[in-house]
Amino acid sequence: MSDQKSGNGPKGPRGGGPGGGKGGGPGGGPNRGRAGGNRPGRNNAPGDVRGANREGTRDGRGRDRGPSSGGRKRPPTRTTERAPERAASRGRSSSAASDGPDWLYGTHAVRAALHNPKRRVLRLIATPAGAEAVAESAQKRGLQIETTDAREMDKLFPAGTVHQGLAIKVAPLAEPVLADVLARAEAEAAEGAATPATGQKPLIILDQVTDPQNVGAVLRSAAVFGARAVIVTRRNSPPITGALAKAASGAVEQMPLVQVPNVAQAIAVLQAEGWFTVGLEGTGDKALGDLDLTGKIAIVMGAEGTGLRRLTAERCDMLAKIPGEPGFASLNVSNATAVALYEIRRQAGGTKA
Repeated sequence: MSDQKSGNGPKGPRGGGPGGGKGGGPGGGPNRGRAGGNRPGRNNAPGDVRGANREGTRDGRGRDRGPSSGGRKRPPTRTTERAPERAASRGRSSSAASDGPDWLYGTHAVRAALHNPKRRVLRLIATPAGAEAVAESAQKRGLQIETTDAREMDKLFPAGTVHQGLAIKVAPLAEPVLADVLARAEAEAAEGAATPATGQKPLIILDQVTDPQNVGAVLRSAAVFGARAVIVTRRNSPPITGALAKAASGAVEQMPLVQVPNVAQAIAVLQAEGWFTVGLEGTGDKALGDLDLTGKIAIVMGAEGTGLRRLTAERCDMLAKIPGEPGFASLNVSNATAVALYEIRRQAGGTKA
């Protein structure tokens, strides 16, 4: 195969999804060479993106209630959260949950959290069947399961939540930093961990993908195909909620989700470290399978409906497409990501039995 990373092609209209239709998601544009040339803005200072930490973590939802004003003295406020063992003995959960950053639900998400030694578990709620499924894992961690029935558990979450009889309240994981992710990649390459059979683990960059189901599905595909990390913007990206974690099917516990202030600046940092960035858009001049995707590869995915933003697309080394049937709607962002990751894995030889 000729090295098409360095090919330059005519600039075409952008938009559409990776299948080449008018639908949203990753779409096409000009080919850009790996060397990058003297493109405007390419050498702009990227800012302190690699070392940027998130703004902090949640510290719970309790309120500090001060003394009441007025004449009559209020009776002491009764807490709604009983001790786990008391709740378990009454056969009901102790307080209402919500689909927020503290709560994960669903069989795979809960099991993965229980098996993750870095995850601090605060509470575990289950139906009798759910409790049986995680009894051994809970016992190993010294956790008391709060049991309840399915109807009562339905009331703990938004309507339509598929909790599968299991929910877990957790503390946030330590937030990964881009600089640490890149340093680990360099260390593994120096130690020979990136073998011809697996190649260098790719990065996935999501440009303002806001749907938690899509982000969760991308995390799942990233875990299946051995990506190094998923990079998102600090703003305009969903938090790790129960819905996102369930869509990720346990991948939240093992796949780093790195937040950066600005995608274009993050791309510039990666390029400075030798990463080749490929933006997926449906009208790209090169098919993804025609590119050399070995080495340090970062795949950049746009939001559905809008695709890659202009500055993001201009920063990419190359824009490519996933060809499909003419006139048919494009793939959504999570499916397109899975196809791209499979192609990278295939070229590295990692799909052979």
